[in-house]
Amino acid sequence: MSALPTAQRVPPVPTTGPAPRAAGSPAGEGRGRRALLYVLLVVGLVLVVGPFAWMVLGSFKPQAEFLRLPPTWLPETWTLDNYRRLFQNLDFPRFFLNSAVVATAVTVGNLIFAPMLGWALAKLQFRGKRFLLLLVLATLMLPASATLIPLYVLMSALNLVNTYPGLILPFLAGPLGVFLTRQLFISLPDELLEAARIDGAGEFGIFFRIGMPLAAPVLATLGILTFLGSWNSFIYPLVMTQEPQMYTLPVALATFATGQYQADHGMLMAGSVVLVVPVLIVFVLMQRWITEGVATTGLKG
Repeated sequence: MSALPTAQRVPPVPTTGPAPRAAGSPAGEGRGRRALLYVLLVVGLVLVVGPFAWMVLGSFKPQAEFLRLPPTWLPETWTLDNYRRLFQNLDFPRFFLNSAVVATAVTVGNLIFAPMLGWALAKLQFRGKRFLLLLVLATLMLPASATLIPLYVLMSALNLVNTYPGLILPFLAGPLGVFLTRQLFISLPDELLEAARIDGAGEFGIFFRIGMPLAAPVLATLGILTFLGSWNSFIYPLVMTQEPQMYTLPVALATFATGQYQADHGMLMAGSVVLVVPVLIVFVLMQRWITEGVATTGLKG
C-alpha cells in the first residue's frame, strides 16, 4: 500500500503595506479632477476679486502712479486726497440722494407689482394668458439698449424728462421679477388655494395671506437684484437727465471725473469704492436670501 503524497507548502502572502495601484486608477483620476477643479476655482477667484482689489488700492494712489509703466499693484505713496477731492468737487449728497431715491422707488415698485402679475400668470385663468407670458419672456431677453430711444421718446411726450418719475416709472415692474415670482407661485398646490376659497377668502386675501408670505425668499432676492441694477444703472439716467442736479451717482462720476484729454483715475477709483460699498454691504447681509430664493424658483417649471 503506497503512502499518500505530502501537500506542497505554499509561501504565505505578505499582508503588510498597501496594495499597489495601477496607473490610471479611479482614485488617481479623482485626485486629478479635484486638483483641476481647485485650479479653476482659484483662477475664477482671481478674475473676480482682482479688479475689485485694484479699484480699492487705486483709490489710495496719486495720479502719477496710474501713468507709470509698468503699473504698480500696491500704492507707493498712500493718500486720501482722492476721497477729499471727491467730496469737495462733487455735490456728493445730492447725487447720492438721487441714486437712493430712484433705486428705492424702483425696488419697492417691483416688490409690489411684479408678484401681482406673477400670481396672475401662475394661478389665474384668463384669455391671452399664454401670449402675455411669452411677451414677458421676450421682454426679459430683449437688450436694454433696444428700448432706450422709445422710452426717451415716451418720457419726452409725457414731459417727464429730467424728473424722478421719468427715471422710475419705466422700471416699476421688471420682467425678471414677474418670471421669478411666477416660477414660485406655480409650485404652490392648488388644493391649498381651494381650501382658502372654501373658508371664504377672496383672491386678494389668498394672494396677500398665502402667496406673499411664502414668496419672502424670492422677494428678498428680487429686491436685492433690482436695487443693485437700479443703483448701478448708467445709460438710461445719462440720457434722461439733462441738468446736474438730477444726476445719479454713476452719471456724476463719469461726467465730472473724466476730462476731455485725461481722466482723473484716482477720483474715479474713490468714487467707485463709495458707489460699491453700500450695495456690497446689502449683498453680504442678504446673501442667504439670494441663495434660498434662486433655489426656490426652481422647484417647478
